[in-house]
Amino acid sequence: MSDSAYDKALKKLRDNNVRITPQRQIILKYLINHDNHPSVDTIYEALRKDFPNLSIATIYNTLQLFEKLEIIIALPAEDGGIRYDFFGDPHFHAICKNCGTIFDIEFPDYKKTEKNLAELAMQQAGFQTNQVHIEVYGLCPKCQAKLSK
Repeated sequence: MSDSAYDKALKKLRDNNVRITPQRQIILKYLINHDNHPSVDTIYEALRKDFPNLSIATIYNTLQLFEKLEIIIALPAEDGGIRYDFFGDPHFHAICKNCGTIFDIEFPDYKKTEKNLAELAMQQAGFQTNQVHIEVYGLCPKCQAKLSK
């Protein structure tokens, strides 16, 4: 786990007067340490063995709080559900339309692009943007290979 990512996220919680509970800490650590873009159920199943008192409601509430504070982002899942991603380093997602795999794509100009998109939305539609997610869709290498046979 990146200590600096964890420390930055904790600082954001403190700066927003959010109590840092053990449940919030373990959920945050899980999200930082796993690039699997988990669902609530995935997080619950991974943590319940070591933390049997952790409820699904606590996970939902924690994820909503983290999303509101822009510590994580929510991604639509192939099955209609939601998956979550720690957003410590700005990146966008490449999502396979065939199998649903999500890849994190590092993008140093993410913040600049995000700002440009928000400005364009305001200029062209008078739209006040409060959040931008950049995602590209296509086929992952495995699905490309399968479908080319």
